[in-house]
Amino acid sequence: MAQPLVKKDDDRDDEAEYSPFLGIEKGAVLQEARVFNDPQLDPRRCSQVITKLLYLLNQGESFTKIEATEVFFAVTKLFQSRDIGLRRMVYLMIKELSPSADEVIIVTSSLMKDMNSKTDMYRANAIRVLCRITDGTLLTQIERYLKQAIVDKNPVVASAALVSGIHLLQTNPEVVKRWSNEVQEAVQSRAALVQFHALALLHQIRQNDRLAVSKLVTSLTRGNVRSPLAQCLLIRYTSQVIRESATSAQTGDRPFYDFLEGCLRHKAEMVIFEAARAITELSGVTSRELTPAITVLQLFLSSSKPVLRFAAVRTLNKVAMTHPMAVTNCNIDMESLISDQNRSIATLAITTLLKTGNESSVDRLMKQITNFMSDIADEFKIVVVEAIRSLCLKFPLKYRALMNFLSNILREEGGFDYKKAIVDSIVILIRDIPEAKESGLLHLCEFIEDCEFTYLSTQILHFLGDEGPKTSDPSKYIRYIYNRVHLENATVRAAAVSTLSKFGAMVDSLKPRIFVLLRRCLFDSDDEVRDRATLYINTLGGDGEVVETDKDVKTFLFGSLDIPLANLETSLKNYDPSEEPFDINSVPREIKSQPLAEKKAPGKKPTGLGAAPTGPPSTVDAYERLLSSIPEFSGFGKLFKSSAPVELTEAETEYAVNVVKHIFDGHVVFQYNCTNTIPEQLLENVNVVVDASEAEEFSEVARKPLSSLPYDSPGQTFVAFEKPDGVPAIGKFSNVLRFTVKEVDPTTGEAEDDGVEDEYQLEDLEVVAADYMMKVGVSNFRNAWESMGPDFERVDEYGLGPRDSLAEAVNAVISLLGMQPCEGTEVVPNNSRSHTCLLSGVYIGNVRVLVRLQFGIDGPKDVAMKLAVRSEDEAVSDAIHEIVASG
Repeated sequence: MAQPLVKKDDDRDDEAEYSPFLGIEKGAVLQEARVFNDPQLDPRRCSQVITKLLYLLNQGESFTKIEATEVFFAVTKLFQSRDIGLRRMVYLMIKELSPSADEVIIVTSSLMKDMNSKTDMYRANAIRVLCRITDGTLLTQIERYLKQAIVDKNPVVASAALVSGIHLLQTNPEVVKRWSNEVQEAVQSRAALVQFHALALLHQIRQNDRLAVSKLVTSLTRGNVRSPLAQCLLIRYTSQVIRESATSAQTGDRPFYDFLEGCLRHKAEMVIFEAARAITELSGVTSRELTPAITVLQLFLSSSKPVLRFAAVRTLNKVAMTHPMAVTNCNIDMESLISDQNRSIATLAITTLLKTGNESSVDRLMKQITNFMSDIADEFKIVVVEAIRSLCLKFPLKYRALMNFLSNILREEGGFDYKKAIVDSIVILIRDIPEAKESGLLHLCEFIEDCEFTYLSTQILHFLGDEGPKTSDPSKYIRYIYNRVHLENATVRAAAVSTLSKFGAMVDSLKPRIFVLLRRCLFDSDDEVRDRATLYINTLGGDGEVVETDKDVKTFLFGSLDIPLANLETSLKNYDPSEEPFDINSVPREIKSQPLAEKKAPGKKPTGLGAAPTGPPSTVDAYERLLSSIPEFSGFGKLFKSSAPVELTEAETEYAVNVVKHIFDGHVVFQYNCTNTIPEQLLENVNVVVDASEAEEFSEVARKPLSSLPYDSPGQTFVAFEKPDGVPAIGKFSNVLRFTVKEVDPTTGEAEDDGVEDEYQLEDLEVVAADYMMKVGVSNFRNAWESMGPDFERVDEYGLGPRDSLAEAVNAVISLLGMQPCEGTEVVPNNSRSHTCLLSGVYIGNVRVLVRLQFGIDGPKDVAMKLAVRSEDEAVSDAIHEIVASG
């Protein structure tokens, strides 16, 4: 049922206006539709009923086949009315109902009659409806009329035929392409909309022929395009030709640039703006080429029309990212926009000024922004905060003014995302500008004194624990941290205890005082806080005396946990208390679990920055229990990794088979998950014959066939191969599914006694280097990298050849190595020419590996990469480089 559209009256707020469609129901409207059958038609009443039907259809109301047919036939009777308004409603109704091929015949004659009517309104609408509901057979019959309509003197009729051609090009391109001559003639029309639609259709007809598009643009740029809309289209097509020709042109002036520059002097504002934007978006645009475009955009900044001011400042904002010096001439005009009534314009002006301003203008900008911030919403404030962060990194000497500004707005009212953006900015400035560390940490300490967001408090406490002990006077932060133990909820109190212990571990002189504070935490009301305090008191050692903290304790406190927390939790739950202590090395490290069942279950992607794609660890445990229960595989040792299922058959085939690769130190087990999709068959003695001739380092040692595979009942068969211990052997395996087929009686469900031997060819399977790497994330890559040390670091540079984009190169290397991206670095910003990606994983043999990839575009499309690897084993670092070099 439709909801009321409430609209407040200026004078009487207590009264409300409701939608005219309030309370209408499909059944009642279908009853009203009987008025279409009255001998004496009431055009006004019929139009109201059609309006209700159209409303129901557009609200998503579904009509049954019978209901739609009845309405359609009733509507066709309205063709006898001569009322023009009602006839237009009839056309709309037929288009929305989308009748079947059988029903179309009923109205075809009426529509064709209207298409040749003397009333232009009938002709135009009849063309639109016919082209919407027609099929290829009927289209050939009316093609002659459509070609005539394209060159019709009436612009409404011509536009209707051209727009219909644009739609028909998707379904009947060979027919529409025969209209090129007529469309070419329509491009010269004096009517603005006809020229616009004709140019759009002509471009779509030729879009797959680059030479034809280039000729079209060349001819039209020399001619006279009257329609501003068509001129805007022509500018876009010209930009496309320039982009495509730029890759092949080595020297000389840019083609068609003079045309774009000439459009800057057009009388229509939309054309001027389109040309200016096209120039600013040219690949490798120079300052000389930008100057005329920037000049006209600067004029738009002082326009009385908000839409022009917004368009100009948004375009200049984008230009400022790549050519900040070219925009500096507009700074005075943009400063006047800071007080613009439209907050979107004001925000864009502020952020552009922050990108283009020089060091001397920073203080003046800060004063203007301070008054401006209270008037805008949080989403705009976040944009401003990010721009200020970039400005501070650009002018490090101005960090005091910018840091003070961030700390001031941090104390003001605001939502979680806004506060998080400010905190993130302060953290980045602390890490990148060493002089800002002391003041930045104090600003964060003052913020957590009155912070209402638990997440931000715990994150700041964690950061304080990492950076505070490295400052000149760590003791001044202790008061702020210990206050959290008294004044906050249990989560923040527990984080404060951990932070205190980090100060005690890193600053030996503070250890006695830290011990006193930790002992007080032993009486906390929350068990997590008490447990942490007990753990750290016993771990730090020295009984509170000024002694150096053991190296292992520092690793425990500051090192990253290289196993998924979900897996650790499950292993602890499954641990039976006994004399043997819990072994953390027994926790599965694989974080991307896959279902044992053959059908893939759709899963949601993780959300949030740095979120690791963790899954239920029970699947990993289930694989291990399954394999250890099979006598042939029980002696293979601990399972290192299980891969994602790899499909070996296409969808909708007789037999569905996928395979999971189980990796051990000295063996690889292929688990073939099979499903029989034929109800009349029973498969017995099912096994997969594997040819390992292209995998020389592998030798088959065991197999476990499947005795029976009924219809739609998944089963598994296994094949095991031996390989050199700890070696990442790779190879290709061809697979053939062999079985005995027995026919099943559909009435009794019993299989025949005799069967027939048969086989089914499966896709090839590869064991690749990524199969020997587990995706294991780290919470803090920088700390993990530094703690790993440079002893086994290997660095080299590689050329990755031409790539469509930087993102494609990043994804290719991540897939090749099979490692876990950290801190969201797998996402490459748009139009970026360089990128750093951080990866983490565990190599076979349980060797931790960290990788830092630095990508850059070298030449037009060639991508260069610098690869730095740190691991716990020199041979593993070399192996990672070998994988990249051979991949």
